[in-house]
Amino acid sequence: MQSTPQRNPLNPSITKKHPFSLLTTLTRRRQEGRKSLAVLLDPDKVEQYDFVDTVSRAVRYQADFFFVGGSLITDYVQRDMIATIRQLTDTPIILFPGNAAHIEPSADSLLLLSLISGRNAEFLIGQHVVAAPLLKRSGLDIVPTAYMLVDGEAQTTVSYISNTTPLPHDKPGVAACTAMAGELLGLKLTYLDAGSGARRAVPPALIAAVRAAVDTPIAVGGGINSGERAYEALAAGADLIVVGNGIEQNSALLPELAAALAAFNSKIPVVNESI
Repeated sequence: MQSTPQRNPLNPSITKKHPFSLLTTLTRRRQEGRKSLAVLLDPDKVEQYDFVDTVSRAVRYQADFFFVGGSLITDYVQRDMIATIRQLTDTPIILFPGNAAHIEPSADSLLLLSLISGRNAEFLIGQHVVAAPLLKRSGLDIVPTAYMLVDGEAQTTVSYISNTTPLPHDKPGVAACTAMAGELLGLKLTYLDAGSGARRAVPPALIAAVRAAVDTPIAVGGGINSGERAYEALAAGADLIVVGNGIEQNSALLPELAAALAAFNSKIPVVNESI
């Protein structure tokens, strides 16, 4: 039987012939023992690097997803970015919104982020109320996400904008209980983020504690600036690693990450060639 294209009510010209589910994909890969890589593209930094080249390189190194979004977006470029990605690849595009204004129906999925590491009601439920009517009609695959900021030894845009304090990097028990509460509240994906420009990645011990506490897929981002750090995060229990600023600043990072992911998925230990 042929599937009926899913028409987007907000833009009748946009149809989704094969509705995508990020949660189903991550859950299936976890059951298969496979890990994933997402490349985060910040709309506010498009002019700072060659966007087409970055996307093309991510495709070449087999990134599984593109995340599009950021804490502060100052221009109307999301739709154009997504259209450009569509011209280059059919890799799924996931919105990573900073607030209710960052909804773009031409993407595949949206992380509905509840910032459970903080105590700011605006990012726990306030922005969600504003966004709900649009999201309900958007045709997007909505992923309720337990978003947890972890101290990365640097002031990040997201902690500043959200006016929240990150979780201590050396308190894995606090992180585990926070993630557990998110799962009990019904959130379906756990996202541990040290933030853009973090000097310290989310510690493996903290990832492992969260992995032991919840059954949801776990995404980890921020401060993953080497293949070794990526492999450590995956080995600790991350199902998905997310990298953004790093690949813009270091052209060698993307192949390193791809190699780490391939090594983990094939169960071949990563050898540190610098030793």
